[in-house]
Amino acid sequence: MNANPVTDKAAISAQQLREISSWVASVQDLDQTLDLITESATRIVGAEAASLLLLDEKTNALFFKTAIGEKKQKVKEFRVKVGQGIAGHVAEKGEPLLIKDVRQDDRWYKEISDSLELVTRSIACVPLKLQAKVIGVMQLINKKDGTAFDEADRQQLQEFAGLAALALGSAKRFQRFKQENKFLRKELGDRHQIVGRSVALDKVLNDAIKVAKSKASALILGESGTGKELLARLIHEAGPRADQPLVILNCAALPETLLEDELFGHEKGAFTGAIGRKIGKFELAHEGTIFLDEIGEMNFGMQAKLLRVLQEGVFYRVGGNTPITVDVRVLSATNKELDKEVAEGNFREDLYYRLNVVQINLPPLRQRMEDIPVLAEHFLNLFKEETGLANLRISKEAMQKIQQYNWPGNIRELRNAIERAVVMREGETIVPDDLPIKQNKRPTEGVTVGLTLEEALNQFKRDFIIMNLKHTSGNRSQAAKIMDIQRTYLSRLISKYELRDH
Repeated sequence: MNANPVTDKAAISAQQLREISSWVASVQDLDQTLDLITESATRIVGAEAASLLLLDEKTNALFFKTAIGEKKQKVKEFRVKVGQGIAGHVAEKGEPLLIKDVRQDDRWYKEISDSLELVTRSIACVPLKLQAKVIGVMQLINKKDGTAFDEADRQQLQEFAGLAALALGSAKRFQRFKQENKFLRKELGDRHQIVGRSVALDKVLNDAIKVAKSKASALILGESGTGKELLARLIHEAGPRADQPLVILNCAALPETLLEDELFGHEKGAFTGAIGRKIGKFELAHEGTIFLDEIGEMNFGMQAKLLRVLQEGVFYRVGGNTPITVDVRVLSATNKELDKEVAEGNFREDLYYRLNVVQINLPPLRQRMEDIPVLAEHFLNLFKEETGLANLRISKEAMQKIQQYNWPGNIRELRNAIERAVVMREGETIVPDDLPIKQNKRPTEGVTVGLTLEEALNQFKRDFIIMNLKHTSGNRSQAAKIMDIQRTYLSRLISKYELRDH
C-alpha cells in the first residue's frame, strides 16, 4: 500500500508539535525557542522562507524577530507598519491570509522583496495572539514544490503560531516573575535581614556563609527570639539551592500524627477527613531546604521517622505505599541543650549527629550589647515606613533605657517594644515611658560598700559565673564559651568559689 503524503505530513507535524510543546511553556531562552518554532514550520509546510514579526506598540509597527531563508539577516533590518503589506494587514485585522499570487493582490508590499532581490510568488500569513490580543504575525514565503499555500498549510502554520504565542507569553510571565521575585527578595531582605556589627554576630555570619557553601546539615542553637529562622534563611539564600524552595516548619506543640502529616503528607482516604492527597513539607522542599524549628520538641517516634528520611532520602505519605525520593538539605534549630537531652534519653543520639554536622550558636542580645541601638533604629525605620511617620525618633533617654535592659526575650522582645512605643507615643519622639520594659537586676547589685576591691571582684566573679551556669543549665563548656575563657579556668574558678552545685 502506498503511503499517503498528507497523512505522513500531519503525523510528522504532530510529533514535531509535541516535542516543542513539551518544553515551550517553561521557556527561558526566547530567541532559541522562536527560531526552533519558525524553522519547524518552514520544514513541515515545505516553504522556501519564513519570518516571525512582533508588534512594537510604541511605534505601531512590526519588526522581524526571527527569519528563515537565504536573506534571513538582511530581512531583519526592515520594519512594516500595521496595515502595510500582507503582514501589516493580518496584524491590523487579526485574521489569517492565504495569497496564491502576490502580484495579483493590492495589499502586497513588494519593496522588501525588491530590495532583497527575492522572487515572491505566494504567502501564508497568520496572526499571533495572546489573550485575544494580536502581538505579531508569522508568515511563510513560497512553497518549494511551486504550488500555492492551501488550507492545510494555513492550519499547520496556525498551530506553530500558537506555540510561538505561548512561548512569548511564557517568557513574559518568566520575566515578570523574575522582577516580582527581585522586588520580594528586596522587601523580605529589608524586613528579615540580620542586623548588627558586633564581633559575636560577625563570627556567626561568617560561620553561616561557610555552611551555606556546603551541603552539610546544620543545627542552630540559641535562646528564643535570637533570630534562628533568619539565620536559616541566610544559609539557604547564600547557598547553591537559593533558587529552590525554603520550607519552614515549627515542630513545637504538634502531636506525632499531625507532625507526620505535615512532614510527609497523606494519601486520599488515609484517615477520616483525608478527602484528597496532601503534599508534605519534605516533598515541597525537594531540591531545596527544609528548616525544622524547635526540633528539640519532636517526640521519640517522630525522631525515628525523620532519621530514616535523612539516612535514605526516601519516605512514604501517610496511608501510601509508594516510596517518594527527595533531595533536601536540612537545617534545624532549638533553644534546648540537645546534648543534654541525648544524655537524658530524650533525643536520639543518631539523629542528633545527623542534624549536628555543623553547629552554630546564636548569642543572646545581652552578649552583643553594641547591636542593641542598631537594632532599635532598624525596627524604628521599619515602623516609620509602615506608618508613614517619617519624623519619628528615639530620645536619648529612651535609648539609654533600651541599652541598659538585658532583653531576656532577645530581638523579638526588642522589636515588639519598639512597635509598642511607636503605637503609644504622644508626639514624634519616643520617650522612656513609651517603652514596656523595666530595669533588670544586675549581678553587681550584690556588691556592697565596705568590701575591699579584691572582695568585690571575687563577689562579682562568683555572681557572674552563677548567672552563666544557670543560663546554660550547668553546661560548663558553653558557659566558658560565653564568658570567653578556657573551660579548665572556669573549672578552677568553680572550685575556688565552691560552686559545684550550680
